[in-house]
Parts: sequence; structure tokens; C-alpha cells
Amino acid sequence: MRQPLTLAEILAVLAAPKSVGDLRSYFHGVADAAYTGGQFDLLGGGGSRPEVADIVTAEDLIAVELLSVTIRHRQRLDLLHGPLGREVSAALAAIPTDVELGEDDALGYVVEGGAADTAWCRLRAAPNIDWVIAGKLLARKRPRLVPVYDRVVSCAYGTRSGFWAWLHDMLREDGGALVRQLDALHREAELPAAVSRLRVLDVVSWMRHRHAHLSSDCPGLRLPVSVQR
Repeated sequence: MRQPLTLAEILAVLAAPKSVGDLRSYFHGVADAAYTGGQFDLLGGGGSRPEVADIVTAEDLIAVELLSVTIRHRQRLDLLHGPLGREVSAALAAIPTDVELGEDDALGYVVEGGAADTAWCRLRAAPNIDWVIAGKLLARKRPRLVPVYDRVVSCAYGTRSGFWAWLHDMLREDGGALVRQLDALHREAELPAAVSRLRVLDVVSWMRHRHAHLSSDCPGLRLPVSVQR
């Protein structure tokens, strides 16, 4: 099994000249060139705005499906009006909307038994909600704490379980070098304030790796690599 990317390797991916262009294409594309995922963070004003921060809304479900996943009708209803939605809401209520992965107090929310982990486990226990859907829904509700994470990004990083804690450590390593580079990319690509630094990392990695990931022997992002989500 491949070892996860090192901080130096992640920084090298982000520093590539095409990173800014990829971010602009993803979030600022127009007409047929637009990526539907570019509206995930913005639709309806975002999923973490105060009036809806602790409940799953229809806008949240639409936003998640903009990232090329499908939530079945029965699970949609359960999230909107049933016990699943109430249990997720209870976990969300224990997570501040402004806590950011990499901060001192963030780890407690994402480790096993933390509120974010509790919400993720409850979603995963529901029929037809896999780890990708569960993570994307939580990323919509707490975009500063929970990263969007799918099979392309997992392959790109060479990570599996424990990704949230791994990324938390990466954001803290070397005095926050990764945080500084993500914030610099955010400014250079002129992204909306609602786009978190976690989404900057996700989108750069996904855009860079999406084509190579289609191969049967995918090398991850260590090798030069150049599906719309």
C-alpha cells in the first residue's frame, strides 16, 4: 500500500502553476465549461449559515448531489423529516460553525467519538449512504472542519481511514505552511469567502488527479498527472 503524501509533496502540488487556473475554472467557469461542484459551497448562501447550521435542508441535499453523488428518495426524506435528520442535527449542534481543522480544539470533533465522527457514523449506518456521501454532507454543514473527500482525492493523497486526523496534522505541520499556501491560492484565484481552505485543497487535488485516476494502476499524485464533478 502506498504511503500518504508528505507535506512537501502536497505543497509541491499546490505550487504548480496550473493550480490557480484549475481553481478559477472550477469556481468561475461559465456556461458549458462550468463545474456544477463550484456551487456546492455557495448554493442558498451555504449550509453553515446561522439559521440552518444545525439542520439538513433540501438545499444541502441538492448541493451534495452537485458533487456527482445521488441520495435516494427514502434517505432524503429521513434526513429532512425523520429520525436520521434529527440525530444528525443533534451532533451538528455540538460543533461550532467557526471551528477550523488544524486549530487546537478541532481534533476533538473529528476523532473517534467526537461530534463530527458521531454524525458521520450515524449517516454511514443508514441504508444507501456511503462514506463519500456522508463526508460531503458534513462538509456542506461544517466546511471549515470537514473536508470533501471522495475516491479520487483518497487515491491522490494515498490516504484511507483516519483522513480527517491526518489532514489536521498536515495543516499544523511546519508552522502552518499548508494553511498559508491554501490561503494564498484562495486570494490569487479570487474565490468567494464561503469557499474554505479545505475546499481549495480538495479542488486542486481533484482537478489534478481526476483523469489519471481512471487508469487501472493509478499512481496517485506523486507522478506527473494532468468526469466533471
